[in-house]
Amino acid sequence: MTDSHAPAIEAIGLTKRFGDFTAVESLDLRVQTGTVVSLLGPNGAGKTTMVRMLATLLRPDSGRARVAGHDVVSEPDKVRRVISLTGQFAALDKNLTAAENLRLMARLRGHGRIAARTIAGALMERFDIEAIGDRVVKNLSGGERRRVDLAASLIDMPQLLVLDEPTTGLDPRSRQVVWSTVRDLVAEGVTLLLTTQYLEEADALADRVVLIDHGREIAAGTPAQLKARVGEQRVDTVVTDAAQLERLDQALSASFATSVARDQRTVSVPAPNEAADLTRVAQAIRESGIAVDEVALRRPTLDDAFLALTGRPVNADLDGEADSAHEPITHEVAR
Repeated sequence: MTDSHAPAIEAIGLTKRFGDFTAVESLDLRVQTGTVVSLLGPNGAGKTTMVRMLATLLRPDSGRARVAGHDVVSEPDKVRRVISLTGQFAALDKNLTAAENLRLMARLRGHGRIAARTIAGALMERFDIEAIGDRVVKNLSGGERRRVDLAASLIDMPQLLVLDEPTTGLDPRSRQVVWSTVRDLVAEGVTLLLTTQYLEEADALADRVVLIDHGREIAAGTPAQLKARVGEQRVDTVVTDAAQLERLDQALSASFATSVARDQRTVSVPAPNEAADLTRVAQAIRESGIAVDEVALRRPTLDDAFLALTGRPVNADLDGEADSAHEPITHEVAR
């Protein structure tokens, strides 16, 4: 029986090595039931390896983890009954239609023929894929396959839904469909563990973000907490003529502490008072008579936070040290 009071995920010191390469090193993770937690990091940071250990597809070398109160090593079958995993690659039969794949998955989960057809129809409507239901999967675009694969992960409503980079390759409209569905699922009580490289995705969906780099936790907190670590918001002013950059810096430095980004023709000033400081900057620019292309209030982003904490952007690869380069190929079966 599942412990209703247990956290959805509780991992302590999880470590996984592939030869001399350490993909995940002493990583802790706690996900409260009914929340969305995002593992955020570049390719090769260890996100997928962590997910596969939690989904019982990889055995940790050390450390321990429990999912809905069940140990991932000693109770793998119980873990698999409460979890649904959608990996980075679609786990579909390419020679069946989208609808046939969904009905097949439902039958494999124990549903009768009529129930399977009803479930497939409801999922196609939910993911806006009714128009491609009769098309063979091998003829679908990558984004269309991804949406069918995500629909298949919800044949039975899981306690914990794990989405490993779910919107990679999706067009903006499809991404919004996925985000909307995720929000609906969380509202219905599903706990979500999300891995992503998209800063806006973590910012839009996650209650808590764990920044991972080289298999280790760099920082964790709410998106607002992580962005606050970078500093306060600022006003950025972009001059029309780069030759006027020094003059603008002098005009603003009389009232503000300024910083200059010459390659971007930008002078930045701290703006703890937001709108009031924006107004003061605009007034100073008007008085100087300097032509500018843009004056904008900028708040720190998760990209700023990751860059400040690691020294590089989140979309940078780790010199080819991607998880897939070191992990054995496994078929995603924890559905």
